[in-house]
Amino acid sequence: MAEKTNSPYLKADRLKDVIAAIQVTGKYAFYKLSPSDWSMRISGDNSKSEYWKNVFSEHPEFFRFNGAGDKVSLAWRRSYRKRYSVDDERNLSFEEFSNLNEEQKKRISRTPLTGDELSILINTAINLHTRAIEQNKEHRWLSSPLFSLLGVALGAFLGWLAK
Repeated sequence: MAEKTNSPYLKADRLKDVIAAIQVTGKYAFYKLSPSDWSMRISGDNSKSEYWKNVFSEHPEFFRFNGAGDKVSLAWRRSYRKRYSVDDERNLSFEEFSNLNEEQKKRISRTPLTGDELSILINTAINLHTRAIEQNKEHRWLSSPLFSLLGVALGAFLGWLAK
């Protein structure tokens, strides 16, 4: 028997929120922010920071928390070198990066994702959502016959007791 899935993708509005989070965390100039800051960027309301923190933590296939657990980034984006100048909107050479002072390095991030890379992540989220729905349907399909058989067995047992 297939186990019922507890996929976070089955929560109401989850797919649209994961897609929105992928888009914003993938394209925003700075790659790593607090859940409160991401909340403001994604939904325009930083009072929803706990909600977004929950979305990020339930989808480690896309999002990662830093070591302190107070900032979140898109996993794919973390794979890029930290050489993207948010002011110049370009990647710096090693030499240019080496010549920056500590204050200037605060304006350096990781390269934003391309449209193709975002499409891959969004399609992955859609596929995971579809799979979770299919697994849930499979579980429901199996549960009806099992409950029917259980009812028949219980009826037979009660009939036997009544004799």
